[in-house]
Amino acid sequence: MENTNDSMEAVATAEARATFHDMQDGTAQDWAIISKEFRAYSAVLPDRVMAHLRLLDGDCGGFPVDRLTHSLQTATRAHRDGKDEEYVVCALLHDIGDTLGSFNHPDIAAAILKPFVSAENLAMVEKHGVFQGYYFFHHLGLDRNLRDQFAGQPLYDRTLEFCEKYDAPAFDPDYDTLPLSFFEPMLRRVMAKPKNSIYRSVTE
Repeated sequence: MENTNDSMEAVATAEARATFHDMQDGTAQDWAIISKEFRAYSAVLPDRVMAHLRLLDGDCGGFPVDRLTHSLQTATRAHRDGKDEEYVVCALLHDIGDTLGSFNHPDIAAAILKPFVSAENLAMVEKHGVFQGYYFFHHLGLDRNLRDQFAGQPLYDRTLEFCEKYDAPAFDPDYDTLPLSFFEPMLRRVMAKPKNSIYRSVTE
């Protein structure tokens, strides 16, 4: 005989799902159910970001330190230089796209950060790949001065400083790098509530 509690849970689960098979047939009740689930799911976004950061641990890709250490070291340098929490979180996540965006990793980081950060910090993260190319593109037969296309734009000096002071030197195995646990509260505060999102009203 079927357990009554199991049966009730199955019914509850079925009731907690929208009924449409095509979005154009969705009702207000359907979207109330989905919105409730969205709020719960989005609330633990920082957990998923933290888990994805940990995927960088041990992945060196030929660099002197692994990708997580590089990310932590970039954030550590920015923090010790007095940058605010939002900037430091951008530094922490700037290379989080390395695992899935091998050819466009800055775009991945920018997409994750976009709802939570200023336009200035977003542009810095989004364009840092072009700016960091100044340090190595010429070794690969590429144009190291691609960053010059942004000369005169507000993002230029900000992104140049980010790469020069925090990103480029963050490959030192002997540097006193702060652990991920130090930055976790910052990440959670920055990602606690979106500033810019087409879904913002759903989370309020």
